[in-house]
Amino acid sequence: FQGEREIAVGNKMLGEFNLEGIPPSARGTPQIEVSFDIDANGILHVGAKDKGTGKENKITIKANSGLTEAEIQQMVKDAELNAAEDHKKLELVQARNQADALVHSVKKSLGEHGDKLDTVEKEKIEAALKEAEEALKGEDKAVIEAKTEALMTASQKLGEKVYADAQAAQAAAAAGAGASQPEAAPGAAAGKAADENVVDAEFTEVKDKK
Repeated sequence: FQGEREIAVGNKMLGEFNLEGIPPSARGTPQIEVSFDIDANGILHVGAKDKGTGKENKITIKANSGLTEAEIQQMVKDAELNAAEDHKKLELVQARNQADALVHSVKKSLGEHGDKLDTVEKEKIEAALKEAEEALKGEDKAVIEAKTEALMTASQKLGEKVYADAQAAQAAAAAGAGASQPEAAPGAAAGKAADENVVDAEFTEVKDKK
C-alpha cells in the first residue's frame, strides 16, 4: 500500500501475492520471514518465506506504479481530514486484536490445565470467555476492552496453575538430572586420598661384596 492513512483500506494498493503450500497448523506456529528491499532505481522487492517448509514468494513494485505527485498531495490532505476517525478505527482494531489473542490463549490453557481448577473457577472463566467472544462480534471498543479486562481477571487462577505446573516440571527434571549423576565409591575416595599422600623417592641398590 502507498498512502498516509492509518487504516490500509484508505491507501492505494500497489500489489499483492499469496504464500501458498503452507500446511495447516496451530495458531501462532508458522513463522514467516518477510523482506523489503529498494534498489537504486527505486524498485521495491518484497518477499516472504515460510521457515518451516521453505516455501517462498515475492513481488516487485516498479517505481512508476505508484501515485503521481498530485495524487500524493491529495492523499496527504485526506489523511489530515480523516486523522481523528482513522485513529478511532485503529484503536478498535488494536482492542479487537488484544481480545482475540487473549481468548485464544485462555481457551488453550483451559483445555490443557482446566481439570486442575474447581468447578466454580472453571465456570467463571467459561462465562468470561463467552462474554468476550460476544463482544468481539460488535464494534464497541469500550465493551471489548471491558470484557477483555474481565477475562484477564477471571483467568488469573488458571495462569497460576499453568506457572505452578511449569515450575513443578522444571523441579522434577532438575531432581532427575541430579539423581542420574554417579556417586563416587567410598573406596575410590579413600584411594584418592591415599594417593595424594604418596611421595616419590629415589633409591640406589647396594650389593654385598662376597
